[in-house]
Amino acid sequence: MKAQLLGVHCSIAGGLEKAIEEADALGIDAMQIFTQNQRQWVNKVLSDEAIQSFKSAWKKSGVKRIFSHCSYLLNLGSADPALFSKSVDALEGEVRRCHALGLSGCVLHPGAAQGRTDEVALTRIAEGLQEVLQRTAACRTHILIENTAGQGTSMGYQFRHLGTLLKTVRSNRLGVCFDTCHAFAAGYDLRDAKGFQACWKEFDQEVGMERLEAIHLNDSKGGLGSRLDRHEHIGRGELGRDCFLRMLEKFPDVPKVLETDKEDDMDRKNLEYLRKLIQ
Repeated sequence: MKAQLLGVHCSIAGGLEKAIEEADALGIDAMQIFTQNQRQWVNKVLSDEAIQSFKSAWKKSGVKRIFSHCSYLLNLGSADPALFSKSVDALEGEVRRCHALGLSGCVLHPGAAQGRTDEVALTRIAEGLQEVLQRTAACRTHILIENTAGQGTSMGYQFRHLGTLLKTVRSNRLGVCFDTCHAFAAGYDLRDAKGFQACWKEFDQEVGMERLEAIHLNDSKGGLGSRLDRHEHIGRGELGRDCFLRMLEKFPDVPKVLETDKEDDMDRKNLEYLRKLIQ
């Protein structure tokens, strides 16, 4: 099978360059990071020293593709003007940090409807995305909208949501990150060949395969259509072995990262599981 772009979410504790060290220790060639504390609204401006330390470590490493994940605090779908404004500012800051570091994209949960219709929420999210893309027109980093599990009032659990945003905003700097756990929890059955094919046929019709720029490989604790965003270690959840084999076969050139718990050296064990599938 063709060589894979495969990795994990790496920690920046102790400095951004520490994530590169973690990646090299795992022997991975793709990775995801946070560019700052994702639980705070602080819009950090990276120092020149931090940027150069990261780039220097990256240049010496075997990592080929890196993208970030935006803070979970953001909600571009919010009807609250203050929260919407903070979310737009925070996303702008994330794009600028990613651009400074040379990252290809930043993954974004689109936002929550909070009791309003899908159409109203999607219009609001599109407004926020358009504003950020205009503010960061000189940046190369793409914004990658992630499909969600549909927990609460989260948007993005249906492929038509993602397609609507892409068609409304119309920017070549807007792409998609596909999460296997989220898709399954939202009702897309990836377990067998028929369901897998149907899922990707709908994705192509609503979104377009060419917009897929990153993948989160996560097994699911919850069942099909459970709307439960609970990641499980690969092969230990509801999705099963064949789903991940098909993902690796279908998307060798798309960077794929794990977002599973890290206890007991599980990143290494999950990676070994996936690598054995493609030997």
